[in-house]
Amino acid sequence: MEELLKELSDLRGISGFEYRIADEIEKRFRMYTDDVHRDALGSVIACKKSSDPHALKLMIEAHMDEIGLMVKDIDENGFITFVNIGGVDPRILPAAEVIIHGTRDIPGIIGAKPPHLQGAEESKKSVKINDMAIDTGYSRDAIADIVSIGDSITLAQSAGVLANRRFSGKTLDDRAGIAVLLEVLRNIDFDPALELYFVAAVQEEVGLRGAKTAAYSIAPDAAIAIDVCHGVTPDNAENAFEIGSGTVISIGPNITPAFQKQLVDTAQRHNIRYALDVDGGDTGTDAWAIQVAREGVPTTLLSIPLKYMHTSVETIDIADAEATAALILEFIKDFGREEEGFCC
Repeated sequence: MEELLKELSDLRGISGFEYRIADEIEKRFRMYTDDVHRDALGSVIACKKSSDPHALKLMIEAHMDEIGLMVKDIDENGFITFVNIGGVDPRILPAAEVIIHGTRDIPGIIGAKPPHLQGAEESKKSVKINDMAIDTGYSRDAIADIVSIGDSITLAQSAGVLANRRFSGKTLDDRAGIAVLLEVLRNIDFDPALELYFVAAVQEEVGLRGAKTAAYSIAPDAAIAIDVCHGVTPDNAENAFEIGSGTVISIGPNITPAFQKQLVDTAQRHNIRYALDVDGGDTGTDAWAIQVAREGVPTTLLSIPLKYMHTSVETIDIADAEATAALILEFIKDFGREEEGFCC
């Protein structure tokens, strides 16, 4: 799991530019499934068939896009201005390293005005994205041959292992979810009683779009969305979970209650660590879009606790990703032995 997380974190595909990583995701899906295709929006959809011609369809989904930046302009000195794609916090950008994906990938830095040169009032304010620029070292003429308006930009930091199986890097929201999909697929060495659809969805960070179109085309009998939730940090303990507490199972109007209970029962039966998250409304995840596809889809949401969301140092406990994969796998194994179908 550790190596898989690193490889997926290092892929670079912001919302709307997922084609840069779709080939790699598709290649990995093909290792374990019977059919893989991309829909018109770009989501990668893989099917693991059942020998039962009347098998119900279960969609298991995570999004593959990441937040990032996009080139807005290049000034006469070669400095590159940019806009954000998705929920980028401007406070993390000064002094950040980035990769600009032009005719070739080139590194850049987002400079910061030294405190020595800041006035008293200026030092109290956070810098706005409109006031930042990327320095690549190239002149205006040289950079124009490499970078164009509209090119994508990603955060440059690579993943790394911390103590106690803690893992840190960019884009674990939601490449950790993609890792869970692949871990489940890798361990299906039996004939499932369900027809399984594994979806790496596009454009979650800008409107839950890929999950919406994938759920419409698959028309699943039920769906499990996988995403991340907030982990406890010194400045955030409210509505957050300790990393290492297991997979987080959501409860609320976005979730089908009896289906959620099936997952809780499965976790208890197999001694899989879990916690419960009470979501009073919109979960802010692809579950929100999947639930209302077509005539409606019984939907559940599993989340991996993550610290420092939407930064270049997102941090999880690998055991939580493993618990999420284990719960899904055991649910698939158990399905049909006692239940006649999905509880709705």
